[in-house]
Amino acid sequence: MDESDLRQRAAQLRDELRIHNYRYYVLDDPIISDFEYDQLLAELQAIEAGHPDWITPDSPTQRAGSEPAAGFTKVNHPAPILSLANAYDADEARAWLTRIAKLDERVLETDFVVEPKLDGLTVVLQYRDGMFVQGATRGNGEIGEDITANLRTIRAVPLRIPVANEGPEAPAYLVVRGEAFMTIADFAQLNARLEAAGEKTYLNPRNTAAGSLRQLDPKLTASRPLTILCYAIVTGDGQLPGTQWESLEYLKALGFPVPQAVRCEDLESAIKVVEHWTAKRSEIPYELDGMVIKINRFDLAEALGVVGKDPRGSLAFKFPAQELTTRLLDIGVNVGRTGVLTPYAILEPVEIGGVVVRKATLHNFDYIEEKDIRIGDRVRIKRAGDVIPYVIGPIEAARTGEERLFLIPDRCPSCGEAVVNLPGEVAWYCVNTTCPAQLVRNVEHFVSRGAMDIAGMGIKIVEQLVQENLVRDVADIYRLKREDLLQLEGFAEKKADNLLQAIEISKSRPLARLLTALGIRGVGEVVAAELADRYGNLDALGRASKEELAEIDGIGPNIAEAVVDWFERRANQSVLLKLKDSGLWPSEIVGARTRGLGGALEGKTFVVTGTLSGFSRQEIKAYLQAHGGKVTGSVSNRTDYLVAGENPGSKLQKAESLGITILTEPQLRDLVDSS
Repeated sequence: MDESDLRQRAAQLRDELRIHNYRYYVLDDPIISDFEYDQLLAELQAIEAGHPDWITPDSPTQRAGSEPAAGFTKVNHPAPILSLANAYDADEARAWLTRIAKLDERVLETDFVVEPKLDGLTVVLQYRDGMFVQGATRGNGEIGEDITANLRTIRAVPLRIPVANEGPEAPAYLVVRGEAFMTIADFAQLNARLEAAGEKTYLNPRNTAAGSLRQLDPKLTASRPLTILCYAIVTGDGQLPGTQWESLEYLKALGFPVPQAVRCEDLESAIKVVEHWTAKRSEIPYELDGMVIKINRFDLAEALGVVGKDPRGSLAFKFPAQELTTRLLDIGVNVGRTGVLTPYAILEPVEIGGVVVRKATLHNFDYIEEKDIRIGDRVRIKRAGDVIPYVIGPIEAARTGEERLFLIPDRCPSCGEAVVNLPGEVAWYCVNTTCPAQLVRNVEHFVSRGAMDIAGMGIKIVEQLVQENLVRDVADIYRLKREDLLQLEGFAEKKADNLLQAIEISKSRPLARLLTALGIRGVGEVVAAELADRYGNLDALGRASKEELAEIDGIGPNIAEAVVDWFERRANQSVLLKLKDSGLWPSEIVGARTRGLGGALEGKTFVVTGTLSGFSRQEIKAYLQAHGGKVTGSVSNRTDYLVAGENPGSKLQKAESLGITILTEPQLRDLVDSS
């Protein structure tokens, strides 16, 4: 890039950064992330560093923040309220130390303080004779906005210092710098209240806190869950602390809330602290965008001076970016195991925390409508830890008019069958059991431990069977032959025989397990046990009406409709016929509780411990309930019997101490048979 183009680029960057400053500090409505802003600012700083004569007095590199908003009284700060230079990794932090050591070698022997870099609104608090007299925003670093009345509504702000009588005597004049913010939990609760009241919700805690403080009506500020942490003395009268660590202790003694900080002997120790906080970032109850490393000694930090708007004695060590903005290119739809259609964002690729993100979740179709997310929007996306990135919402101010509304598909994108949405539910479903997108997930669920428990049939084998067209629905599992398995990669005779034996054993599973395995929407283990207890076999259950099913405790109209709809589907009827033809058609004694006849174990309470040879944990529970017994998880005075298998736990000792009857498996069967 030649000199003319470079100069033009610098002017363009200044204009862009001024606009972003205005949107961030005045409107509280940024359209790019902090990371993207820092990248633009770093580019301008690099250009100006090579051409110092190009620096203009109003360049964003020469001041912090933006101009105060109209409507607020302007406040002159007693000293500049500066910003910080940034580092994004340990090497950049070491380079910072090398640079400042050239100015003063004492920094190589000094200690440091590491503090969280809060993502809120910077405020400046002034106290005279121990009384809070004025509070202001940072503004442009020299002039801020008077928000005294609003700050008084924050309970964490001391209105008089010292708060405790035993604290140090307050100086005649003291100016303190802090950060006002909302905790993540308080922000979530605020949004929940607003949503319940039918009001607009907010996108993130930082903008919400800033907007709440910059209200002309303090009553509105008082209604928001704001708090504050104070971390610096700007100026004051009398003998003030000489180090940052002593300042934090002093502020704490006066009654100010201060951030959790760590004192480090050298920079390498400080870097380890930052890395520790980075690793546990998702556990922190408030938003941070990094940590601040400060030279502890004020005299040394002040001797290093300021470059542009950044004091040389401090450094913001930024966390890897977790929130960025990018373009929403399209919206795709996935089909899950139970047929739920889930939208996802197809994004213009962007890097977040070292990971290139091309897709992000959109939660559900209602979320798209509520947030008014449109194809072509510039959107905010967030990635917390290792979880899947998600779209926070659109940046409406960046719209061009070419964005398109998203329409919920009326057909499954995989199989083309019509999709359904039951009244009162958010999700839309494809109810075609043979839907290709659902098949692998359906088979995986069917053979899982909590369902038919087919040992040895993991996800890799399921994918092989589906890919080779050997399994087109779950019933095909019971039609597999030895020669079918031997043609698959990784299968020898013994492995094939073991899998076929496991499939055969699964035919003995009780009805409740089969109902769980079929993946009927809303029918988990508890509902499956109720249905098995009530109807005893699939023929009877298939004839049940919606009204009859809805009368069963724990079922309700939506699950009742889902069960009836599942049995009416032609594809599902075909699966049932194939299962019956394969010998998988369990029939159970209709539960004594639902028939009202009283069973062999009627009125008795059981606890099970250890490993049983003839029952899985789900099967023994179903067996006891089918004969009228009640099963609980812990031993107490109300327990009648403890059924003990191999390797029983502490429940056995407790039962013996309480004098409770202990039963082995054969003894339990004898008890049922004799009754």
